[in-house]
Amino acid sequence: MNEADPITVACLDLAGTTVADGDIIAAAFAEAIAALGIVSGTAAHGRALARFHDSRGESKIGIFRSLFDEPRARAANLAFERSYGQHVDRHGLKPVPGADRALERIRTAGIGVCLLTGFGRSTQARVLDALGWWDRVDLTLCPEDVPRGRPWPDIVLTAALRLGADDVRNIAVCGGTAAGMLSGRRSGASIVAGVLTGAHDRDRLLTAGATHILPSVAALPDLILPAPVGDAVTADHR
Repeated sequence: MNEADPITVACLDLAGTTVADGDIIAAAFAEAIAALGIVSGTAAHGRALARFHDSRGESKIGIFRSLFDEPRARAANLAFERSYGQHVDRHGLKPVPGADRALERIRTAGIGVCLLTGFGRSTQARVLDALGWWDRVDLTLCPEDVPRGRPWPDIVLTAALRLGADDVRNIAVCGGTAAGMLSGRRSGASIVAGVLTGAHDRDRLLTAGATHILPSVAALPDLILPAPVGDAVTADHR
């Protein structure tokens, strides 16, 4: 970290970055499009799944709008949120190993923490309720809070404004999708860390603009907090 630009705001993604939800998102998406008559084995189903996997990290309603007209997109999004909530109720959610400790270390250092997501507000709330994380962060944002969702920079810049960043170089972004990396780079954040616990692999994250690659969010505090004299941060970066 450049000591001239200390990190004062950290924007962390939910699914795949701080939250380990297995295949719940993919299952909920498949159930949502099935509710609109797009069933497994059809060409339309294959195209929809390809769009979903390529667009991980983007606004879920935005993904559905790219597939359907507005009324059907809204219906699909409602079906997705209902299905995701049912999966959470049945199977629960767990933090990515080390995420709790990472949040604690970052906030204890005086850095404002914002959890970002492509989920709608009701799904985001369901996740935070399940984990009991409302008091673990300073701010939560979803696509409904900004004019444009990821990969645009609006959600990161909104976090910076609300948490009082003096300069975009004081922002760190951490996520596991290409959309999250591109959003971070477009915002001007000095650190855009890709984690390998998310939807996209190392090459995809780097191509989208990651400045560093971390095995998981557990390594983020060592990257963004001032290192003790003599210690070195170990991260894959270019």
